[in-house]
Amino acid sequence: MYKVIAIFGTRPEAIKMAPVIQELKKHHHIETKIIVTAQHREMLDQVLEYFDIVPDYDLNIMKVNQTLVGVTTAIMQELEALLIQEKPNMILVHGDTTTAFTSAMTAYYHQISVAHVEAGLRTNNKYSPFPEEANRQLIGVLADLHFAPTNQAKQNLLEEGKPLETIIVTGNTSIDALMKTVNDDYRHPLIDSIRQKQRRMILLTAHRRENFGESMQNIFMATRDLVEAYDDIEVVFPVHLNPLIKQLAKQVLGDLSRVHLIPPLDVIDFHNFLGQSYLVLTDSGGIQEEAPSLGVPVLVMRDTTERPEGVEVGTLKLVGCHRETIVAETSRLLDDLELYKRMASASNPYGDGQASIRIVNKILESALSNQND
Repeated sequence: MYKVIAIFGTRPEAIKMAPVIQELKKHHHIETKIIVTAQHREMLDQVLEYFDIVPDYDLNIMKVNQTLVGVTTAIMQELEALLIQEKPNMILVHGDTTTAFTSAMTAYYHQISVAHVEAGLRTNNKYSPFPEEANRQLIGVLADLHFAPTNQAKQNLLEEGKPLETIIVTGNTSIDALMKTVNDDYRHPLIDSIRQKQRRMILLTAHRRENFGESMQNIFMATRDLVEAYDDIEVVFPVHLNPLIKQLAKQVLGDLSRVHLIPPLDVIDFHNFLGQSYLVLTDSGGIQEEAPSLGVPVLVMRDTTERPEGVEVGTLKLVGCHRETIVAETSRLLDDLELYKRMASASNPYGDGQASIRIVNKILESALSNQND
């Protein structure tokens, strides 16, 4: 029997891999196993519970104040023994995390085929985002199958010399996940309170390593400026678990009644908060795909994006991490209804909700080829 092992360790990976795993489980002639590294423990478990995914192995590598080197070495040491034991035909990794890169490298050392979900995204600046851009490029060197979400991602891979027959344009599995989580009847006390006061909700997310320090200070100070300038907005910030972010957010924003510093939301809450937001301020990656699918404009607080398709069609705008620029660009969206409507109604370039089916069909093709060999 053809054996596939899906490996992931963070909440975004889990959200985007969940629809693929559910689709794989429909095919009984493929043995599907799941390994989680728990690179981010608390956030990961929320997703596993919602999608009813039970890992076969949990490496539980998360440590206090862990470094990238520590995460990398821990995963490689733990994963190697499991790959030797399970002898999979293929491993399936997602995106640009340290888990994904390290798993691909470990599989390569054992000559196990690597399939890369969400392949081909590029900024071509190895330090932006850090370490994700380098992780993604290095996985691309090792991968045998590249599941590219867009034609632009496919073109990036072709320009790097990847064989055409190894690249499959699938759409992004984040859209598949949204179709399972967003509910028109969703209610939450915080959202109800903001609505009752007839205020616009801005969803803020900020956690990128390259933004630690001055850039994160700028993001939070810009948020403060906006709340003080506009009486009709409230900001909801699900604060990342990193202690540095929590401390700075409380210091800069903690005294503002219209800024809600809340714990990380589970997947169903987060997607529905996203869908009911007026706009999004973020330095994240996946939100750049999810929000446009829900008609929500996104201002990306980074200097680069590996998702340029959204910028090109007008659903996203790069605003960097300068305090004045963030305030100015957000103010434009808050003040100019026509500009807002253009961004909110721009077409979503990231897929139709069928990405998981396309991915699994290609894996089935690989399984059949393996049997014929």
